[in-house]
Amino acid sequence: MLYLVGLGLGDAKDITVKGLEVVKSANRVYLEAYTSILTVGLDTLEKFYGREVKLADRDTVEQDSDEILDGADIEDVALLVVGDPLGATTHTDLILRALEKKIPYKVIHNASIMNAIGCCGLQLYNYGEAVSIVFWEENWKPESFYDKICHNRKNGLHTLCLLDIKMKEQTTENLMKGRKIYEPPRFMTVNQASKQLLDIIQNRVKSECEKGELLKDTICVGVARVGSDAQQIVTSTLEKMVNVDLGGPLHSLVIPGNTHEIEVEMMKQFVIHSDVNLNSLIK
Repeated sequence: MLYLVGLGLGDAKDITVKGLEVVKSANRVYLEAYTSILTVGLDTLEKFYGREVKLADRDTVEQDSDEILDGADIEDVALLVVGDPLGATTHTDLILRALEKKIPYKVIHNASIMNAIGCCGLQLYNYGEAVSIVFWEENWKPESFYDKICHNRKNGLHTLCLLDIKMKEQTTENLMKGRKIYEPPRFMTVNQASKQLLDIIQNRVKSECEKGELLKDTICVGVARVGSDAQQIVTSTLEKMVNVDLGGPLHSLVIPGNTHEIEVEMMKQFVIHSDVNLNSLIK
């Protein structure tokens, strides 16, 4: 059996009892180590589980999946995933490859940012499509995430913005020359995400910005390290969020849509600037 086991929001103890039982009994255990990160190290996991855990990077999961799948038809193999196992299409693809090899699978779900974002006070059933805000490069500055946020807001819906993670990335030169040299990990902050959104707003004509309903004084919520003891949540405007320091990764940004009074009351506890008027969100 191939098991895909959700680890929850990042701490070693966030794993479910069912997931822990699988980890302890599986013949091989891998940790997927690039779609998200843990708040603890691999050694902490191994100590808590009482067994060896092998790191599986992007190449292993996406290109060399045979290392994981080989023998999974006659023994139990577990792939550990931060958050919920089906939060990334990569893991769905792994399931499909397992099925091609006639390998049975089982998914053990857990909490992820997709449901834990309720911590900011906005109700989950009022969210529209989640978007990914990617790091801009010198010659590549996509704006599709901005348009999706505006679409959600036109429909009165909140938007969860998942911020870019760069793990084991290569420069174009190293990639072209086949050199296995990787850049240091990078994790987008709410500051960087807010700055990119403000740049888009500035670049577009005024009438389009007004039509899109996303402006520099739009209220937003920044969250960091959700579910950990170091969790931080801040409510402010997009313009002011550029200067908010939420510390280390992982960060997410939420753009509210139409907001209920109860949601506003919850959000008020996270306001850090006295001139932010949350009552303007109530519609």
